[in-house]
Amino acid sequence: MEGDDDTLPLSALQHYLYCPRQCALIHVEQQWAESRHTAEGRMLHERADQPRGERRRGVRTVTAMPLAHPELRISGIADVVEFHEVPGGEQEQAVPVEYKRGRPKAHRADEVQLCAQALCLEAMLEQTVPAGALFYGATRRRKDVAFDSELRHLTRDTIDATRAMLGSGTTPGATYEARRCDACSLIDLCQPRLLARGTGVNAWLARQLAAPPAAAPVAERRTDTEEGPPPCAGS
Repeated sequence: MEGDDDTLPLSALQHYLYCPRQCALIHVEQQWAESRHTAEGRMLHERADQPRGERRRGVRTVTAMPLAHPELRISGIADVVEFHEVPGGEQEQAVPVEYKRGRPKAHRADEVQLCAQALCLEAMLEQTVPAGALFYGATRRRKDVAFDSELRHLTRDTIDATRAMLGSGTTPGATYEARRCDACSLIDLCQPRLLARGTGVNAWLARQLAAPPAAAPVAERRTDTEEGPPPCAGS
């Protein structure tokens, strides 16, 4: 697990919900491989990954903002945090915004990562962060995300589950799902098709050890005629 303590990187939560094995390969075994998808994602993040601040139309925007939650022991860097002016208020309202390469997904991995950013902001700024946004490069659209109680509970449960798996130092076994695995940059390192079929060396050895021992062949007894002709009479 990364670091000298058990502080979780925020990205590990997204990796865990997408695939626990992927999460372990990255954060336990320190494996990584670039693909077209990860390269496009990196290019999308390049602008947001440069620390800077600007103000426009009552919104102060901070990019590459470090985040941490001491109690939950999570940390990371937010792509963008917007600080909106609140009429009559002394404190600006924080809104985390995360940039993603593809499209909105059926699972909630991206939302959990964003909600974890909100939990960090709440601890750091001592204010409630009710909502954030996900910006998807494929659609060029921004999706608003409300941090309701269901998402907050899922996020905290994911933090606990991810910490337990990474703390164990164990990488889960492979299972192949085309929609998930074919888009993963680690597919060649993971080998889900091969390992899920149980055709790996370890599986072969296990089958050999479990097989019953073969019966020893029984030697055939030869007859007198097979042993040679009988002696001649009178000899």
